[in-house]
Amino acid sequence: MKYVPAILLIALFRVSALPAQREITLDDCFTFFKFYPQTAGVLHFSPDGHHYLEEDEQGISEFDLATGLKERTVVPLSVMQTTSAWDAFAFNNTQTKLLLRTNTKPVYRHSVTAAYWVYDLTTNTAAQLYDEAPVQYAVFSADGEKVAFVAGNNLFFKDLKTGNITQVTTDGKKNEIINGIPDWVYEEEFSPPDGAGMTATAWSPDGQKLAFIRFDERDVPEYQMTWYTGMAHPRYTEFKFPKVGAPNSKVSVHAYDLATGQTTQVLPGTENQDLYLPRIYWSPDNFLCVYVLNRYQNNLSLVLYDPATQATGMLLDEMDTAYVDLDICDNLTFLPNNREFIWLSERDGHTHLYLLPRHSDSTAAIRQLTQGNFDVTEFYGLDARSGKFYYQTATPTPMDRQLWEGSLYGGDARLLTPGAGTHEAWFSPTFDFYVHQHSTVNTPPAADLRTRSGDALRPLVRNAGVENMRKEYGFAPVEFVTVKAADSTDLNAWMLKPRNLDPAKKYPVLFDVYGGPGSQTVQNQYNGYTGAWHQLLAQKGYIVVSVDNRGTGARGRDFKKCTQLQLGKLETEDQIAAARQFGALPYVDPNRIGIWGWSFGGYLSSSCVLKGNEVFKMAMAVAPVTNWKWYDTAYTERFMHTTADNAAGYAENSPINFVDRLRGGNYLICHGIADDNVHWQQTVEMVNALIQANKQFETYYYPNRNHGIYGENATRHLFTKLTSFVLEQL
Repeated sequence: MKYVPAILLIALFRVSALPAQREITLDDCFTFFKFYPQTAGVLHFSPDGHHYLEEDEQGISEFDLATGLKERTVVPLSVMQTTSAWDAFAFNNTQTKLLLRTNTKPVYRHSVTAAYWVYDLTTNTAAQLYDEAPVQYAVFSADGEKVAFVAGNNLFFKDLKTGNITQVTTDGKKNEIINGIPDWVYEEEFSPPDGAGMTATAWSPDGQKLAFIRFDERDVPEYQMTWYTGMAHPRYTEFKFPKVGAPNSKVSVHAYDLATGQTTQVLPGTENQDLYLPRIYWSPDNFLCVYVLNRYQNNLSLVLYDPATQATGMLLDEMDTAYVDLDICDNLTFLPNNREFIWLSERDGHTHLYLLPRHSDSTAAIRQLTQGNFDVTEFYGLDARSGKFYYQTATPTPMDRQLWEGSLYGGDARLLTPGAGTHEAWFSPTFDFYVHQHSTVNTPPAADLRTRSGDALRPLVRNAGVENMRKEYGFAPVEFVTVKAADSTDLNAWMLKPRNLDPAKKYPVLFDVYGGPGSQTVQNQYNGYTGAWHQLLAQKGYIVVSVDNRGTGARGRDFKKCTQLQLGKLETEDQIAAARQFGALPYVDPNRIGIWGWSFGGYLSSSCVLKGNEVFKMAMAVAPVTNWKWYDTAYTERFMHTTADNAAGYAENSPINFVDRLRGGNYLICHGIADDNVHWQQTVEMVNALIQANKQFETYYYPNRNHGIYGENATRHLFTKLTSFVLEQL
């Protein structure tokens, strides 16, 4: 690049003609979602790996993957007249029967109640799975001839050949005993990162055993929520929610034998121990693997149980001085040879794939399948026929994602997706095809269907309309920069400047923060949601930035876990240090720097405006944690242990203890009253503390809204307030 004098650059910047731009409105962002892109996501692949299923005007139809051409209608639309409209469907492995989910009602983040129908493709008939109560979960057996389901906190299964229903458990009762589905804290904190809820019921591969987790939550304290429905008196609901140091559910794993009708407890005595049992998996040869995690979550044991002999053996013992990250250890893959398994671990300082012997007396050595100064961020699976496996890495920088093919038989891994940006994949069951989606921070997603060799067969998603809208509205480019942490560690950040920025002027800056353990806001990936709102603020003359502080993800184990037992301390220090550096830029007004965030981000923005009151002029906190002792056991104790053995960590890193440092009426706190995750209590207690300290602030609350604060114009309403607060206070 040729050198150009800075003064000439400024002159060129001022006189260069930029195309006209339309004004971005809040309705554009949060009513019409004009800039929200279409995405691909996983297809409903057929078991043969060469077809997929999709709803169309005829019903549910099967299409050829390679060509996209429709081959047949599998479920005619006329079935809708019997079942009512469905919102999800799942085929059995032989594709002879179909589960249709109807009348769905949400419970918590992942769980729902619904009515399920079974459609028989051989007879073209549909029958309701169970009509005596709403069903909470349903899953086919491996042979596709039975369905296990939970209703009223009890586990059942239905033989689809005979129509007979067997009740496996009888002690289920609301807020007391749960069989086959997780309690609140397991669902929230131990669900896989792919968005699917935690599974607490699993069929054995031979279809003869049904394993399930039982939760005894009678000793868990209750939390009550209030619902305002226009009646004379509000409605109240209660659910069990263990806060820091409180009793968790007593858990046990059980295996039901279809042949004998007997239920056997696996690992007897776990219900009397203070531990978690967050996963159950069956091996190909019908052994049950149970994850056993201690309460502080720094020791994970995988125990293998033989139902035939009731003998147990240790498959793996994973330890970490901080905590074992279950999101990483959620990809247990048994090889068909029944001698080895694939495992993800941070044991060498980065997240990598390992091949381990299944038996402790095996002569096979542990083999590291991936290695290097990067994290494996996704394991897509193993093609057992070829020995090829597929995975995603945070390369070439921690802000990017690339897809790779490796081999159990050795040799160099093959890069499937060169270049920067975020590459994602969804593979067919045979791994012959995959959906490849790619985006960058300034480019909406595009998706193609590819062969395993990487050849593109046909386009699936293009966002030409969104790209044209971005040009029409004059979106400014997001730039990646590096700032220094409080200890001088390099931190990744992005910056969005007004498109017509005048270097001779001083601009206000708004930090958009999350910063929680293992998270990333600074990723080379398109954001069509709050990213559009950032552009709205840039049009109004604001610089918007985001910084991934220490404790965030994709930079190795030590970077992520350095915040242990002092959650929020280093994160706050890093955001304050970054604000000082942005404030030193010649076109930034150091007296007009603000910060906002949601959930952990709301916690961090609150901490920053108090502990960094000389740097941050204002803060907005949506659904924030204000005192760690009021959040749930599994999340908080993972990073902080309990108040009994880390009192200082809690006291020094809870914003409620620092309200005396607030300067002026520059703090906005918003919350949903029906937030089952970060409770409304967090904001109420913070407000009480602010009042006692005689500090002025603003607050918005949203009745009947959960942690996401959406529905019935709530999102639009919230961002109207956030925007006006930025304009008034910054």
